[in-house]
Amino acid sequence: MPTPPGPSRTPLTFDFASVQPLAAPAWLLERAGAMGIEFDKGDVEKLGLFLACLLEANQRANLTAVTEHDKAWERHVLDSLTLLAVLGDLPDGATVLDVGTGGGLPGLPLAICTPHLRFTLLDATAKKIAFLDATIARLGIKNCTTLHARAEAAAHDIGTRADAKGVTKREGAKREQFDAVVARAVGAMRVLAEITVPFAKIGGTIALIKGQKAPAEIEEAQPVLHELKCVVDQVVPTPTGQIVVLAKRVATPRLFPRIEKVNSKKARK
Repeated sequence: MPTPPGPSRTPLTFDFASVQPLAAPAWLLERAGAMGIEFDKGDVEKLGLFLACLLEANQRANLTAVTEHDKAWERHVLDSLTLLAVLGDLPDGATVLDVGTGGGLPGLPLAICTPHLRFTLLDATAKKIAFLDATIARLGIKNCTTLHARAEAAAHDIGTRADAKGVTKREGAKREQFDAVVARAVGAMRVLAEITVPFAKIGGTIALIKGQKAPAEIEEAQPVLHELKCVVDQVVPTPTGQIVVLAKRVATPRLFPRIEKVNSKKARK
């Protein structure tokens, strides 16, 4: 006799209409200035609103372990904005993909402070995408969208073929479509490189926020980086960690990312 289906799980929804911005700590402008970051009018308020939405949703969705207010400004905002040192030269309209964005880090703080760039926030968890969609709507920012997908699958998406007026092209592709790809606290470098590099255009940049163990991770990842045909362009020290910048000069071999291989590496972490 077949087992009756269990109760369906109602998808999480979020309403941030009444949420007010989290107050910025007194040290924010000084510490941001020391990092070369200058906020435009309204940026700090929007960053505070993002944090307020994150902490409000965290009570239901377990989006972050950092809940103390000053630590949230440091670990979520300042740490994310260290990437401005790498993304600062991108032209107007350039596209940036945040892989494994989780609660919107680092992509949402970056989108708030760089309205001339276009961000896509990718995550495989539905509740996180629901949170991000509601937060983007509450912030009223127009340069940020979400993508609900597994990175290792989306990185193989070459779009659908479209023929128009005798011209054949592919639409909706994700592979090798982004000017820059960023990620923070997603996994070891050997795994992270494999699921980020394929998204970047040839000539694009991959910027990964790592901790103090970055040199050891880079050394461990060298065989994979060689197979991916990309190189470490620079390692940028920051007050909160290190940014490993990879340069992509040729197309990524079609094999990558190796979905089964990536998943097995995640399982062993």
